[in-house]
Amino acid sequence: MKVTTLFGGPRKRGNTETALGWFEEDLENRGHEIDRINVVDVDVRGCLGCGTCYEITDKPGCVQKDDAPGIFERMMAADAVVYATPLYCWSFSAQLKALIDRHICLVKGYDTTAHKSFIEGKRTALLVTCGGPIEENADIIGVAFDRQNGFCKAQTIGHYIIPECTVPADMGQSARDVVNKLVQGVLNE
Repeated sequence: MKVTTLFGGPRKRGNTETALGWFEEDLENRGHEIDRINVVDVDVRGCLGCGTCYEITDKPGCVQKDDAPGIFERMMAADAVVYATPLYCWSFSAQLKALIDRHICLVKGYDTTAHKSFIEGKRTALLVTCGGPIEENADIIGVAFDRQNGFCKAQTIGHYIIPECTVPADMGQSARDVVNKLVQGVLNE
């Protein structure tokens, strides 16, 4: 199985990268291929809202000349995609949000009988780390993720949230348990 991971955390070696690293290592040890994209290290600009992508129907087209189309190609080639982000203001990091906004070019014929997506049926999961609790803090990000997946006709595997983490050294067994559930979800065990 090939899994593309979208690491949206601006802090390398922080909580999100640590948890994502555990996930990737586990899958690699089981013989699966990981294709990590560090979203902060690529050039992905925000959506311009120009609508040009609606006119391009045979590929995820966009007028912007940045790294988003290449990222979408890698996502389309994967069996599953894991979005990993720290929780910022009850949502995705700004870097990952820019890429998510650009998902609009993956969808064609939205709100018509011709609605299709280049990641239709793709298995996707959300991994979130946050300094506070899940309730009334990280619970809303799952709603946004599910709506994005509905728009893209992707299949949500689940939301895997690691609460109450401030530094990687303090992430204990409960954090590893969340990552183990993510592994099981991706592998459909």
